[in-house]
Amino acid sequence: MKFTNFLIILCVSLSLYFWGTKENLAFSEYALFHGAYYTLLTGLFVHANVAHLAGNMVFLYVFGNSLEDEVGAFNTALVFFTGGILSFILSIPFYPGANMVGASAAIFSVMAALLLARRPGYSVQFLSPIGPLALLYFIFNIIAVKNDTGGNVAYLSHIIGFIIGMIFGAKFNKKWKKSLFLTLGLLICYIIVYSYLKKWI
Repeated sequence: MKFTNFLIILCVSLSLYFWGTKENLAFSEYALFHGAYYTLLTGLFVHANVAHLAGNMVFLYVFGNSLEDEVGAFNTALVFFTGGILSFILSIPFYPGANMVGASAAIFSVMAALLLARRPGYSVQFLSPIGPLALLYFIFNIIAVKNDTGGNVAYLSHIIGFIIGMIFGAKFNKKWKKSLFLTLGLLICYIIVYSYLKKWI
């Protein structure tokens, strides 16, 4: 079984357990400073509701498996856990007192790592929409923070996770600047094609 699929099983299983027992498995500033260090891990796997879980698992499946194909299971695990745990900790000043759940920030780390790790010409998969989609979601989160979008979504945590993932991606691929430049070009091409097709639909 691929590591990414194992992560998905853990997320589903622990979320179901969390919903059934309501045991406090969420990460928070209070939990961290009162010895509940396990919440740094459990907080990554439990989710607020079915929609939250389903959305994250779709992205984890797509981006996680793609990254695993590029850099292997160990490096994928390193990106996921480092990005997720550090994002929780570094988000404390921005969300004081908040209970944080979900793999979103960890998945953003995976997305960013994949964005830079994909090697142009290494595979036809480079031309897939996966890279441009990662950039698009990053830009969306920046806009959300700039517009002070409310709700229960920790957009800043996503951005932190993405930046951490980019550090890993740059280490995985020495030609990451070329990958980033070409992915930006792909994103522009997709936007142009979408705009053109939209006129005919």
